[in-house]
Amino acid sequence: MLKLLPSFGANVGHDQPRLYYNTKGKAQKWVGDIRQLTQRYRPTPWLFNTHLQLLFFDLVKKKTIRFRYDHTDTLTMADGGTTALAWAGYGLPETVPTVVVLHTISGSPASMAELVRDLRRHTGWRVVVCVRRGHDCLPLAVPRVNLLGCTADLREQLAEIRRRFPESPLYAVGSSAGSGLLVRYLGEEGAEAPFKAAFAFCPGYNTDVTFSLTHPFYSRLMARKLLKTFVAPNLAQLGHLNNLQQLLASRDLSELHEAMYEFSGYASYQDYSRSTNPMVVFENIVTPLMILNAEDDPVCRIENARPYLQAIERSPNMLLVTTAKGSHCAYYEGWGATSWAGRLMANYFFAVERQVVDDARRR
Repeated sequence: MLKLLPSFGANVGHDQPRLYYNTKGKAQKWVGDIRQLTQRYRPTPWLFNTHLQLLFFDLVKKKTIRFRYDHTDTLTMADGGTTALAWAGYGLPETVPTVVVLHTISGSPASMAELVRDLRRHTGWRVVVCVRRGHDCLPLAVPRVNLLGCTADLREQLAEIRRRFPESPLYAVGSSAGSGLLVRYLGEEGAEAPFKAAFAFCPGYNTDVTFSLTHPFYSRLMARKLLKTFVAPNLAQLGHLNNLQQLLASRDLSELHEAMYEFSGYASYQDYSRSTNPMVVFENIVTPLMILNAEDDPVCRIENARPYLQAIERSPNMLLVTTAKGSHCAYYEGWGATSWAGRLMANYFFAVERQVVDDARRR
């Protein structure tokens, strides 16, 4: 049965995480093994609402965290497009696990530095950020950008990671839009996915509807940023797009997403959605998956999760964690504003690792 409390999605000011999972599956052991899930989450006192948390994350943390990656590898994809891998802990022994990080909708190694630093600090493992086309000033060798990510590119990046460290167990974290790419990949691969465990951080679920629910202020702000970052610098390469004017006229995230299909390499929005929407393949996921959403998230609203509670109930390998506060990918706690979510990711990966060892001993 599903471990479920009533009034899903209602922000009632509770401090303890709410947990949604199949009590007969593997998640039951994670719940018993991760003390953090039974303890209160209380946001940093001086970041007392969703907007302060989000603005602090976006305007302060992203711009002040100083973290040095070991090095960055630029990769050429099969079609000539350019992606990259940014490594932290590259020199660790080969058998040390590697956490693959899939970044946000406009992310870069710099914007993901806090999460990478926290994962390195809490786990001691190697971390690598898979940088998507057009992000982090990568040259747009092929006029194609998918804001939600491309599983074909991810497969090529993972092949390179495995080539470098064939004995390293793989774990994965997808942040915001990166969680959509992660879930889409896990669903497409099913039992063949190489990850021991995966973590979806503040996902939006069904990409056909999620952007229409985003808070209007953030929706308009992010749409302007994405147009400035990915469309304006590449106008000379985009003259062949039949819907270029529709793309340029996008006023919010929903309109931008609906107009991105040609720039992403698809003939229609229907083809684009069918090929990228993570929820099309959600129920095919076999890899252990923890999902974290905040009920006060103004970008990826908690309402997006409701239609998928039954799918979580059917899966033996999923656990949805929700909290009253946390905003969008912020989740700061304590007076020093450290990441509660970063701790949870590490604790979850350790719990899965212990479960694998225990299961092996019983055989």
